[in-house]
Amino acid sequence: MSDVATSDHTTGEDSTELKRVLGPKLLLLFIVGDILGTGVYALTGKVAAEVGGAAWAPFLVAFIVATMTAFSYLELVTKYPKAGGAATFVHKAFGVHFITFITAFIVMCSGITSASTASSAFAEFLRDGLQLEWADGSTQLLFVALAFMAVIAAINFRGVGESVKANVVLTLVELSGLLMIIFIGLFAVTQGRADFSRVIIFDSPSGKGTFFAITMATSLAFFAMVGFEDSVNMAEETKEPSKIFPKVMLTGLGITGVIYILVSITAVALVPVGSLIDPDKPSALTQVVAAGAPGLPFDKIFPFIGMFAVANSALINMLMASRLVYGMSRQEVLPPGLGAVHKTRQTPWVAIIFTTLISFGLITYVVLDGESEVVSLLGGTTALLLLAVFTVVNVAVLVLRRDHVDRQHFRAPTILPIIAALCCAFLVGPWARSEDQQQQYVIGGGLLVLGIVLWAITWFLNRALYAKKTYMRDPEHIDHN
Repeated sequence: MSDVATSDHTTGEDSTELKRVLGPKLLLLFIVGDILGTGVYALTGKVAAEVGGAAWAPFLVAFIVATMTAFSYLELVTKYPKAGGAATFVHKAFGVHFITFITAFIVMCSGITSASTASSAFAEFLRDGLQLEWADGSTQLLFVALAFMAVIAAINFRGVGESVKANVVLTLVELSGLLMIIFIGLFAVTQGRADFSRVIIFDSPSGKGTFFAITMATSLAFFAMVGFEDSVNMAEETKEPSKIFPKVMLTGLGITGVIYILVSITAVALVPVGSLIDPDKPSALTQVVAAGAPGLPFDKIFPFIGMFAVANSALINMLMASRLVYGMSRQEVLPPGLGAVHKTRQTPWVAIIFTTLISFGLITYVVLDGESEVVSLLGGTTALLLLAVFTVVNVAVLVLRRDHVDRQHFRAPTILPIIAALCCAFLVGPWARSEDQQQQYVIGGGLLVLGIVLWAITWFLNRALYAKKTYMRDPEHIDHN
């Protein structure tokens, strides 16, 4: 893997074929939009099912762990501002091709799986919003989900500028939905409809103690906090990344953390937990807006806001996945053909097609499988995979302290990566998941097996390519050996 980089002397930044279009405002909206979305819209009720009225506690713990890990990412992305993210950092720290490949594959799968889940959720929100009679697993839902992902791919191909502008609009819409819930909660307080005594009531249906019940709920709530790590894959398209990333990423995490805690408190205060987690009733947040403002048609509007929210998650995750594939192919971890850049649009078009085709397969499986807990299961699996990656990244930042670079960069307090690595590793264990969440390990294990197979294929392809190049340079040497 080559670490050679050339510098643009007019800006002081490393040169790149990609177009630098992200300033502080667009980057902030990218990070906020990536973190907000499918997680909070779909998992608030599931988190409450684990801990009762104290649903805000797992979101708070997830926010703290995510923020500590973000400090490690900030040190690494300002030190090595290249597309590739966690895989790039892991390779620089350990230099083992297999570990680098698996890290890249896991992160890519987490993004594509999240986007695919969001696309199927989009189809369901559309069905509910228009009150259509589509059954779960129907061909109508599948067609809408696939068409939606094709549109996401087209926006991605059009260019990062257009993609981020679409992200701005979608982020504002999904943010308005969550602010609507918070303001409805404040309004309900003035009308005497909120019962805040419920938010301090802890109740674990599984019979677990407070610590392990919150741990299980945190492993699920963590899915709502992931997304900040995606932004490091946009480093080559960000203006002055070493300067603006720390402030913007921490601001974005702070905004989303506050919103999540307020939304979870509002949900429990307005709707009894028993109703909030009832699968036969509308989604948890739809119930919240209906209970807080019963005289207004917010429960009719909310499915459409949910459509925009999951659309934003899909767009940003596919942006991340395609840029990760691009970055890894340029560093010879993936086949070089995947790093091709379109001459006119200056976008990684082959990587976009590759990740979109994978998403088509996942969407088909998710929709036709018809599992009732798809979002919870896949969201938990995404969190499981990323928590494993975060553990390694928190170790990598300490290993790379011995590597000095000729640029100023952010430095995390040493204690934070240590604590973050221990917390992330703890949340990966089976004790951090309830019995019905254990299937996450089956899905995660299947993805790892697939990753190992692809690694073997890539290794043989690279070896064959090296042998061919050597033969072309000195065919007689090859013949004699």
